[in-house]
Amino acid sequence: MAQGSGSARAVLALVLLCVLLHGDLAESKVYTVGDRGGWTLSSGGWSRGKRFRAGDVLLFKYGRGAHNVVAVNAAGYRSCSAPRGSRTYSSGNDRVTLSRGTNYFICSVPGHCGAGMKMAINAA
Repeated sequence: MAQGSGSARAVLALVLLCVLLHGDLAESKVYTVGDRGGWTLSSGGWSRGKRFRAGDVLLFKYGRGAHNVVAVNAAGYRSCSAPRGSRTYSSGNDRVTLSRGTNYFICSVPGHCGAGMKMAINAA
């Protein structure tokens, strides 16, 4: 009986260790970009004051055909252009999981990024 109890403790310890190691996944949050207003020309500053983590999800809501979301690199962000191979989302209800570091997004509809429809999100 004592041996069975020890095995149960070992399994419990292993489960707790797994939970602790994968705690970041359990704590991931979903953020709607722009809150109720969604992804618009005025949502560029929406991220100020928020703390993001790798694994968090950004939900971009917008009128399909009116905008899009392009995940770009730093150069694409600065120049408001989508480098070859950039991922473009256009459903109007796009979910993007953040990677560790800075994640850059623009709207590639002509004139939108230049008007401020872009954001850089740093995920710890």
